[in-house]
This record gives sequence, C-alpha cells and structure tokens, in this order.
Amino acid sequence: MIHLPSLSLRRRDLLVSAASSLIVAASPEVVRAQTLPAPAGQPGGPGQSAVIDVSRARVEPIPIAIPDLGGSDGVSSQLGRDIAGVISADLARSGLFRVIDPAAFIQAGPSRGDVPNFQNWKPTGAQALVTGKTEAQGGGNVRVEFRLWDILPQAQIQGTAYTTSQANWRRIAHIMADVIYERLLGEKGYFDTRVVYIGATGPRDRRTKRLAIMDQDSENNRFLTDGSWLVLTPRFHPTQDKIAFMSYANNRPRVYLFDLGSGRQTVLGDFNGMTFAPRFAPNGGSVVMAVTNGGGSDIVATDLGGRGVRKLTDSGAIDVSPCFSPDGTQIAFASDRGGDQQIYVMGADGGGAKRISFGSGRYATPVWSPRGDLIAFTRYGGDESDFTIGVMHPDGSGERILSTGWLVEGPTFAPNGRVLMFWRETRGQGARGVGFTSRLVSVDITGFNERVAPTPTDASDPAWSPLLA
Repeated sequence: MIHLPSLSLRRRDLLVSAASSLIVAASPEVVRAQTLPAPAGQPGGPGQSAVIDVSRARVEPIPIAIPDLGGSDGVSSQLGRDIAGVISADLARSGLFRVIDPAAFIQAGPSRGDVPNFQNWKPTGAQALVTGKTEAQGGGNVRVEFRLWDILPQAQIQGTAYTTSQANWRRIAHIMADVIYERLLGEKGYFDTRVVYIGATGPRDRRTKRLAIMDQDSENNRFLTDGSWLVLTPRFHPTQDKIAFMSYANNRPRVYLFDLGSGRQTVLGDFNGMTFAPRFAPNGGSVVMAVTNGGGSDIVATDLGGRGVRKLTDSGAIDVSPCFSPDGTQIAFASDRGGDQQIYVMGADGGGAKRISFGSGRYATPVWSPRGDLIAFTRYGGDESDFTIGVMHPDGSGERILSTGWLVEGPTFAPNGRVLMFWRETRGQGARGVGFTSRLVSVDITGFNERVAPTPTDASDPAWSPLLA
C-alpha cells in the first residue's frame, strides 16, 4: 500500500502550530576565473589531459599532493591553508583520491606558481600535484592562482586564477576540487553544490521539522523555516535559486515554491485535494506532483508560466513520486495500479505507462540519474525485511542494492550521477523513540564509500542541487 501524503512507505504525523516565518538564504557569490598558461618552456595547457579510469580509481585511489596555497601576509597565508584543506577534504571524501600526508613533502610549494621541482615530489608517490598562491586584495577580495600538474610527464594539466570576496573562499576551494576531479577522472565533479533537506528535532512522537540547506560538505548550514508547520520533500529548481516542497502551512498540505533569494513562498496550483511529491521538469518550466483524488492520487504537471495544469494519470489508483528523465521525454513514478506498489515509466504526456520493477517487495521514491542511465529507488519487503536503496536501468534491468537498513529512504543523485544521498533511521526505544536518529548518508553508485553527511540536527528528505553557476 502507498501511504499518503508523503513519498514514504509509511505515514508521517501532522504538526499543528503557529504560522511559519521564512528566512532568506543568500545566493552563491560570483567567482571570476582567468586561465593561466603553462610557464615558459613547460608542456601542458587547456588541452593537456591525465584522465584515469574511475573504476581503477575506486580500487587504487589517485595519490595527489596538495600543499598549502599560502600568500605573502598573514591573512593570505591562512586563506591558502584553509583552501588547500577544503580541496583535500572534498577529494578524499569522494573515495577516488588519496591525499598525500604533508609530512611526506620534501618541499612545501612552490607557492608562487613557478615550476615545481618534480624530483622532490616523485618520492611522495603522488601522481598529481596542486600548486598556487593566495593573495588578499583590497575591498575584501581574494585572488587564488592554481595549477594542477601531472608529475610523471612533468606537465601542467590546468592553470586558473579565481577572484571573489574573502568570505567566499570556500566556494573557490570547491570549484578547484571540481576542476581536479574532472581533469583527472574525465567526468564532472560535484563539490560546488548544495543539499536541501528536512532538519528535525524533538522526540519521535512530536517532531519539529524545518526546511534546511547546506553546502555538500555540510558547511554553511542554515534553516529556511522555523518549524511551525511540517515540511517535506524539498526539490531544487534546475536553473534558478528556487525550491519546491510540501508544507502543511495553515493546515492545508500543499506544494509551495520557495525563492531562496527573496524568501517569498507561493502555492503551486489551486487544487481541492492535497498536493505533494513535487519534481521540476529538466527545463524548469513546470513541476510534476501528485494530487489526492478520493482514496487515490493522480499525477499532474503545473506550468510555472501560468499556462495551466495537465493531468497525466487517471488510473483510479495511488500514483505518486513522479520524476522526469534528464531529457524530459519520460516520467518515472510509483503506483499500486497493479495491486502492489511498483515503479512505472510513462511518456512526459502521461501515455504508455509500463511497469519496470519486478523484484520481490514494494518499490517507491524513483529518481532518475542526471546521466539518464539509472533510476534509484527505495524497496521494502521481499527477500529483505529491511528497507533498501538500489538502482536499476530505465527498462528495469540490472537491479542492484546499494544500502540496506531498518529504514533507508529517499535517494537523490549528485549532479554528475556518480554519488547518491539518502537518509537512514536507527531504531528508538519506547513510544517517544529514545535513541532514535535520522541521518543523511552518501554512497557511490557502485555501493562503495558509504559515509554519513553531518548535520546539526536529525535529517531526512535530502535533495542535491545542480552545480552552482
């Protein structure tokens, strides 16, 4: 049975209290980039590549040396150390890089962007080296010069200078980590991104849930709502700083659009039943969601430009959790139209629905990979008594389980399709759930490198943003 109104396989209690207030979240600051050519007499440049197969990197993480990117004064030196630390943490957390311990360094730099003494770096075992310098500028800005080297051929792979405000230094570090990831692995990174989720506090039988947002490394966490009303299932707009989510504001469960720049909140559509489980179309022009209809629910598409609503399903069953394919031509959704909860794929116009899940148990929360090659899901029952997070191809073939637990749920893909995030609950004792926790967890799509993503409160319902512009 599919439970309403959430995407979950179980019901969630309604919080009733005073009206919520919204907190504006600052939009990402602009980072200006300038290409740095290889030093005179050195091979390399924008075309130089040192791509290593990702499968090989899972078995043998790429050894990389990242010295401090210090500058000429105290502020610059501290910023350079901090930037190097964030780059190192991003790459190490991916499971595909092995950051060399600085204690193994024979030299500490260079810090001025000049050519490294490669003979001093070979004994560390590093295959790649990051060098550069950080300089605080007037007006509170900072400039970071960064070069990525392939140690064996002694060639520059990348050279770029970034300028932004000093307060935005972490974003420079994430952008640099993305560049390193892409140049060495041949696929886009995912570090310059954010995660929106539901932060929860209080005993399990009386939870306060707030909309929250943070950087992908759990930094810069902030709450967007004050917890007066239950909120669920936030989703990022693909091109704008907006979030669609479900809220019980004023005791009317409906889907809202939240503008991160202004804090403005608007209702999506005017429906008699409750609306829930929103997802944006890939072009951002519409939202698909579920609308209750008697004892069931239908999937509808709401145009954000004011051109109306289209009803996509009318099966008389419970159709929920719609999610577009990356090219916008298909929609995956969960339905009990066949007697039990399974995953179906239909055309974006609602036609030609076809069941794709055939394993034992019930399936829910389908979400399409940005690459288009996989659909992630939650499954319960069958061979496993616990919940599982898995992936399958869009035709239903190649089903693989990535993680299992008493309750794991709600997968979301990083924008490069390499990593999934979901949430995991641990059992509590008694009616109030003493010892109960809910945490965000990430895992590679092959099932390795499972890690908890720290949050200041219990957390659920994660949604990964696109790469920031």
